[in-house]
Amino acid sequence: MPRQISDQQLSRLNRFVTDWLGLHFPKKRWRDLERIVVHAAPEMGFQSGDECIEQLVSGRLSAGQEEILASHLTIGETYFFREPNSFEFLENHILPGLIASRRGKDQRLRIWSAGCSTGEEPYSIAILLTRLLPDIRDWQITILATDINTRALSKASHGLYREWSFRGVPDWLRQSYFTRGANGLFELPHTIRKMVSFAILNLADDSYPSLSSNTNAMDIILCRNVLMYFEPGRQQQVISGFHRSLLDKGWLIVSPCEASPVFSTCFETVMFPGGCVYQKGSRKTTPHGMAIPGALGAAPGGCAPGGTGLGSVVAAAPGPYEDALTLYRQGCYGEAADLLSRFLECPQAASGVRPLFGKAAVLLAQALANQGRIVPALEWAEKAIAIDKLNAGLYYLRATIFQEQGAEPLAIASLRQALYLDHNFVLAHVALETLTLRQGKSPLPPSPVRRPLWRESSTCAAGSFR
Repeated sequence: MPRQISDQQLSRLNRFVTDWLGLHFPKKRWRDLERIVVHAAPEMGFQSGDECIEQLVSGRLSAGQEEILASHLTIGETYFFREPNSFEFLENHILPGLIASRRGKDQRLRIWSAGCSTGEEPYSIAILLTRLLPDIRDWQITILATDINTRALSKASHGLYREWSFRGVPDWLRQSYFTRGANGLFELPHTIRKMVSFAILNLADDSYPSLSSNTNAMDIILCRNVLMYFEPGRQQQVISGFHRSLLDKGWLIVSPCEASPVFSTCFETVMFPGGCVYQKGSRKTTPHGMAIPGALGAAPGGCAPGGTGLGSVVAAAPGPYEDALTLYRQGCYGEAADLLSRFLECPQAASGVRPLFGKAAVLLAQALANQGRIVPALEWAEKAIAIDKLNAGLYYLRATIFQEQGAEPLAIASLRQALYLDHNFVLAHVALETLTLRQGKSPLPPSPVRRPLWRESSTCAAGSFR
């Protein structure tokens, strides 16, 4: 393709894309960047790539045009059970350890596929869990799958795939878990699709952990073949966010080609044949050298009377509350919760400073939820509601905690209370629609006894999930 865009324009575009999506195109890849924008420009309504760039850097693109460009910039290469060594370690070591430690107690698993593209990775996880958990109906399973590419997410939600998505996997996997349609597409059954929740999330810009995006208290995060495209500063920001989103002893899985000493600043490296994974240690302080992003969504909401924005920053208050808020923003949820608990036990806190008591109760609920301590988190959310009964944001907070408990009818009731107080509460509308759609659907069928996924022959199918 002959040159259509100058290096000066491509440099401007590259800087904007880095700030917007965190993606970095070194100069040797500017021809790729040019090809992308030239191809996307007509679809966005522009005559040329130069016109597209001018509109983009001046901030005059519509949301729809931005979605089109993002979909061209973030086309992912993925397929089922990609990089099988990582999945073998997940199947044989990580998941069995988590399952054994939770069985008969708090039977919950929370997994996040960050940069999920068209969904093959999170669906692979869902299939793996049906094989590992014969009693899966007795577990509260969360598989969150996020991406910035709305077109990829739309395709993922339908669960329809072509032959190319099955390269390198045994034939029995497709035969046992998919139904072939007349158009040559293979469809996942609803019982597998309903295990995965898809959502838009910009790793470079959005804040996490956050109750509103369900990115808190994760056991496992998979972010494979994504960080390699980020510039170094944004990589560290994303890794820091993942660290805070994981429970202590939680796991981060990246692609083998992305393994780097930068992870060792906050994670313990665990080697296995063919690669390594990273585990969060039980550390009390924020890892040295990791950037703490100042995005507001990672901080707890102020929940001021009449307010609904859980992502807004509360006004600074003197003493223990302000110290706890600082710890929370640094990802030190355990220390923040301890400080708040001591403060809230003081008679003076409950009797003399009711607005501050309410703020502290909300902050404690969120700190506990980010640690996976759902029962005490709910107790403090209820106490915050008792103090500020007209705050829609508090009912939304309580609904997210109910949802993590698997108490969806209670979550729906709490969301309706939030919307009664504030009908324009967008997050509550979205959450209510999602939960309502889930109601009335058939439960998961009994799962077969687990057999080693990568050692099964084509004659040893796992059973039908159609």
